[in-house]
Amino acid sequence: MPPIDPSAAIPPDTPLSKLPNFDPREVPVLAVDAHLPAVARDRLTPEALRTRFTWPPVWEPELRDEPRFTDRRIAPASVLVPVVMREQPMVLLTQRTPNLSTHSGQVAFPGGKRDDTDVDAADTALREAHEEIGLERSLAEVLGVLPTYTTGTMFVVTPVIALVRPDYHLALNAHEVADAFEVPLAFLMDPAHHRRHAIEFSGTRREWFSMPWQDATAGRERFIWGATAGMLRNLYRFLAA
Repeated sequence: MPPIDPSAAIPPDTPLSKLPNFDPREVPVLAVDAHLPAVARDRLTPEALRTRFTWPPVWEPELRDEPRFTDRRIAPASVLVPVVMREQPMVLLTQRTPNLSTHSGQVAFPGGKRDDTDVDAADTALREAHEEIGLERSLAEVLGVLPTYTTGTMFVVTPVIALVRPDYHLALNAHEVADAFEVPLAFLMDPAHHRRHAIEFSGTRREWFSMPWQDATAGRERFIWGATAGMLRNLYRFLAA
């Protein structure tokens, strides 16, 4: 991956939510799931991932829906979960710009709403990944999808898992994406890094996971939380089943 222009990245203290007086980084950690086993490294290789999606296990996603906090109509969407085929498999993530109306400033997978011309969920995810970060379709091998995850902003999101060649080059859409970076898949598939949070907001208890990653290359923390962490948690359950 070529280096991203540091001037394009948003400052580490940029708000991660548009909710007033709320910063997910400051919400206490209720528990860490270190008692759960990590996914074995030999299950994270490209061939093992291909096999798992070809013959999936019997399993149930842990997370499906967030509490609703908008009157927006339900919108089908897809995200691409790009597993970069390095010696140590990595997950390619983005950080959204702070000007967006939903999920601004948050760490996210590339993706977005389905267009009428999209053939299926994978087509949506690949199109959006190309539009947002310039990832060429020819570099992504789609393995399969996970069950949908409905966000509090009423996007019904299909996570599309794909293997991505490591010789990719990015061209970030400056309106939507401030930065892009990689996190080791093994880190994300180890529940010792899955932290639980909860808060009361507008009379509703909201619970979520976070998976903060210390990015030594950028010299900053990447705070993975909310829907992105929820979909990664479901991926963990799928691979650990």
